[in-house]
Amino acid sequence: MNDTLTVALVSDVFFTADGPARLRERLRAAKDGGAELAVLPEIPLNPWSPATATARDEDAEAPEGPRHRELAAAAREAGLGVLGGAIVRDPATGRRHNTALVFDARGTLRMAYRKAHLPEEPGFWETSHYEPGDAPPSIVDGFGLPFGVQICSDINRPEGAHLLGALGAMAIVNPRATEQATFARWRVVFVANALTSAAYVLSVNRPAPEQGVPLGGPSIAVAPDGEVLDETTAPVAFVRLERRRVEAARRAYPGYLPMRADLYARGWAGLTAK
Repeated sequence: MNDTLTVALVSDVFFTADGPARLRERLRAAKDGGAELAVLPEIPLNPWSPATATARDEDAEAPEGPRHRELAAAAREAGLGVLGGAIVRDPATGRRHNTALVFDARGTLRMAYRKAHLPEEPGFWETSHYEPGDAPPSIVDGFGLPFGVQICSDINRPEGAHLLGALGAMAIVNPRATEQATFARWRVVFVANALTSAAYVLSVNRPAPEQGVPLGGPSIAVAPDGEVLDETTAPVAFVRLERRRVEAARRAYPGYLPMRADLYARGWAGLTAK
C-alpha cells in the first residue's frame, strides 16, 4: 500500500505508421518524469472510428489482439503501468466493445472495462461500431492507490463514479474523445464527480481534429475536494495523487455522507420493473 501515485496524462494517439515509435517515446517521457502509470486517450491505437457510421472489421480485434499486444509490449519496455484500449470483439458472441485495458509495468493485463454509455450523433456514431458494456466499473489494484476507469461518456452518468468511490477507488480515470467546444460542460462534470465521490478525477482527451470531427481540448486533473490541479493541452502532463487528500475529503462534507445504495437500488428496481 502506497501513499502516493504519480500519473502521466498522455494526450496523443498512435494509429499511424510512426505510432509504435511515438508511443514508446511518450512512455519514456512519462517514466523519466517519475510516472508510475500513463493514461492514454480513448481507443488510442485506432483512428477515431466513430467519425462515420460505417464500422470496419479491421477496427476491432479479438482479445489479446495486435493493439493489446502493442500496449503490453510498450508498458513492459517503459517499465510503467499503461491505461490504453481497443475495440475488442467477444469471441463467443461476435459483439464489439470499446474496452479500456490496464497493463502493469510488466505488461500484464490487470483489468479490462467495457464502455457503458454510447453516444449516437454526428461525429460520434458509436452504437454503429460497438455495443454498450455489460458490467459495472470495478477497482484496479496493484498500483499503490486503487483506482477505477470510466470511458468518456460514462462520466456523465455519476452512478458509476459514486459506485467507484464507495468501493474504495481513490481516483477515477477517464480516457475520452470530445470536442474542444464542449469542454466547459465536461469540466463541470469532472469537478462534481470528484467532489461527490471524494476521489481524484483524471481525464485525457484525443488531441486534435480527425476526419472532420473537431476533437481536442485539455487533459484535466481534479482533486477530491474539487480543486482543479491541472488543465492542459501538453502532450504529457503529470499529477501526483495523495492518499491523505482522499482520506481528508472523505472525512469532510460531502464525502462523509452515506451513499444509501440500498435506498437508491429500490428506486432503480422499481423503475426497471416499469
